[in-house]
Amino acid sequence: MRFFLRGIGILFTAGAITFVVAACAVGALLWKVSRDLPDYTQLADYQPAVMTRVHAADGSLLAEYARERRMFIPIQAVPKLVIAAFVSAEDKNFYKHQGVDPEGIARAALYYLKRDNGRRPQGASTITQQVAKNFLLTSEQTFDRKIKEVLLALRMEKAYTKDKILELYLNEIYLGLGNYGIAAASLNYYGKSVHELTLAEVAYLAALPKGPNNYNPFRAREAATERRNYVIDRMVENGYVSREDGEKSKAEPLTVNPRSLSPNTYAAGFFAEEVRRDIADRFGEKALYEGGLSVRTTLDPKMQVMARKALADGLVRYDEAHGWRGPMQKLDIAGKEWGAALAEAPALGDVQPWRLAVVLDVAGDGVRIGLQPAREPSGAVAKEREGGVIPAEGLKWTRKAARQVVSAGDVVYVEPLEGKPGQFRLRQLPEISGAIVAMDPYTGRVLAMVGGFSFDQSKFNRATQAQRQPGSSFKPIVYAAAMDNGYTPSSIILDAPISIDQGPGQEPWRPENAEEGFAGPRTLRFGVEHSQNMMTVRLAQDIGMPLVVEYAKRFGVYDNLQPLLAMALGSGETTVMRMTAAYAMFANGGRKIHPTLVDRIQDRWGRNVYAHDERKCVGCDAPSYSGQTEPKIVDERPQVLDPLTAYQITSILEGVVQRGTGTAVKEVGKPLAGKTGTTNDAKDLWFVGFSPDLAAGVYIGYDQPRSLGNSAYAAQYAAPIFRDFMKMALADKPPTPFRVPPGIKLVRVDPQTGARATGGERTAILEAFKPGTAPPERGAFGDEGAPVAAAPQDGDRQVGGGTGGLY
Repeated sequence: MRFFLRGIGILFTAGAITFVVAACAVGALLWKVSRDLPDYTQLADYQPAVMTRVHAADGSLLAEYARERRMFIPIQAVPKLVIAAFVSAEDKNFYKHQGVDPEGIARAALYYLKRDNGRRPQGASTITQQVAKNFLLTSEQTFDRKIKEVLLALRMEKAYTKDKILELYLNEIYLGLGNYGIAAASLNYYGKSVHELTLAEVAYLAALPKGPNNYNPFRAREAATERRNYVIDRMVENGYVSREDGEKSKAEPLTVNPRSLSPNTYAAGFFAEEVRRDIADRFGEKALYEGGLSVRTTLDPKMQVMARKALADGLVRYDEAHGWRGPMQKLDIAGKEWGAALAEAPALGDVQPWRLAVVLDVAGDGVRIGLQPAREPSGAVAKEREGGVIPAEGLKWTRKAARQVVSAGDVVYVEPLEGKPGQFRLRQLPEISGAIVAMDPYTGRVLAMVGGFSFDQSKFNRATQAQRQPGSSFKPIVYAAAMDNGYTPSSIILDAPISIDQGPGQEPWRPENAEEGFAGPRTLRFGVEHSQNMMTVRLAQDIGMPLVVEYAKRFGVYDNLQPLLAMALGSGETTVMRMTAAYAMFANGGRKIHPTLVDRIQDRWGRNVYAHDERKCVGCDAPSYSGQTEPKIVDERPQVLDPLTAYQITSILEGVVQRGTGTAVKEVGKPLAGKTGTTNDAKDLWFVGFSPDLAAGVYIGYDQPRSLGNSAYAAQYAAPIFRDFMKMALADKPPTPFRVPPGIKLVRVDPQTGARATGGERTAILEAFKPGTAPPERGAFGDEGAPVAAAPQDGDRQVGGGTGGLY
């Protein structure tokens, strides 16, 4: 008996020693691991990377920018059904345990002992543990990481509420197809907010954390459906939904409709990219892709579509006039299924309604084609095949027979013929490019901007990045400088040959008019309306190029223009955006504006971090109305031009449309003002103009500058683009006349001489004069009614001598 008791004592002592040693070892291990634990208190200030969303002026979503597509949603806004689904799928005892679930650990341990070799161990992580792993640890499969995960979970449960932990989880978890968090997943899988999801949809989202790629709705449809139904069963078992509702939802097919968001919806690829660059420059890449900014742009989606159509039609009009260049590529379709091969051919996504097609055969005057098949949401090529024909009408512009244009296997673009189902017109991507900008002249808000024929084809924005010579469209700046400094629209300038000495050893510069011949002494108005180069050079010489440089800088056309007379003819390089803004200042009465594509930017908390409109509203902060003076908006923007001069230039530019180089625009039938611009060798063609409430600028030319042809003029190609755009943009607007500022006196004058007209002259026009500058009734005029002019022996020297051009 004594030996038996001694044996028990020895065993007890050994067990106690073993327990103490083991406890010390575990304690030492926990102490060692806990020393390296991350700081879990940082989760209290959790600000996840949230995508920036860009909206058009009407609120429609234009673009999203993110490294992780995520939209933060507070736990208070998460529907109970969503919470029930994720808790049932991932951690049914979430609201009962203290961070670690003993039941789950036991279940995982039992599985670990029974599992086959090579199979992955079953997880026992609670939602709290997953938060610890996702935020603070790595995903490595080690016991060390698991111990840290458990310790962090226990501490987090003491520091945070269950709702806080669940909020972190539901906003951080990856749910496949590039979506992080339930809000983004709901929107991008189903096009719905989380509040609109059905039981089947909620269950599928809750099925994804276990393995988004394993339950891909397209590649693993059966496994995804099985996992979704498993989640529904768990929700029924846990009492969140009835068995009847559960069975009904399990019977539904797994339907996913991934959202497709692209600026191409509004033909706004160039606009969206310019906004993206602006945000990145202003706030940095991190704020753009992770800051959750809400950007309200100035884009008018309807006007953007109009601008894109007008520019594309104009570029195609020029391109097709210069002939057919050939197919995009050639496919070998002899005896093969053409659909799969054509589906692989790259197609531009922003040239709708154009479609890519392959020529199947050519018979007589017609061409039979197959259209590029669509793709399923999974990326697979659709089985359906569409065909059509290109009749002789659709080939007419090529001025060739069908067999001379295409052959079987040729890949081409086609466009449906209106009102003729199944018939198409042959198209080709234009080599020439260009840009158009539409702007609110009073605020500088860019309502539409197209930087080329196709953003998918070329990301280079010709509206803001292309530095091109504006040619004669710069002349109004020169004339504005003159009229702001003593000249009137009726001042006389000589249109005659001029020779400019360029210094020792240099050939004299002899500018020429676009058309042969000289008009002699004519008014400033005539010089602008008919774009006379000689008159512009003489005028710039008289007022001095430093003054022209100053006004060009005021209007924002150039930053540092060289004070050379050639620059008065638009030889310097600038952008369509700058030129449009300059003309907008004529329309708004000479106020300085800064073009903007963004109205305001808010941070993730809804606070304004940027607003374009910096005008002050005096009295707008009153708590209520109690008979006080109405609030006033104080406009402190600088005046770059006398409002009276601005109207005089506007009136002259109206004349360009009515009688001058811009008569193609008159077809719009609304009050419009503008100016053409054609550079040497017709390398750049411009038209910039405005209505009382809308300014627009157009440029076309080759990216690698070359002549558009000896007979190419802005009036022929650029002005019609402006015309087509204004027709659409102003279609539902009344014909509003330009606003005449106080102080302007409208006098009937002879447009040829600038003299005050008598009552019976049919050609007389109303000319705008500042106070005290109108032509007199009599006295200063000869018998023919023309200003008395000295006949200069050397016209160049006389103008340069400071006579003010009044001779």
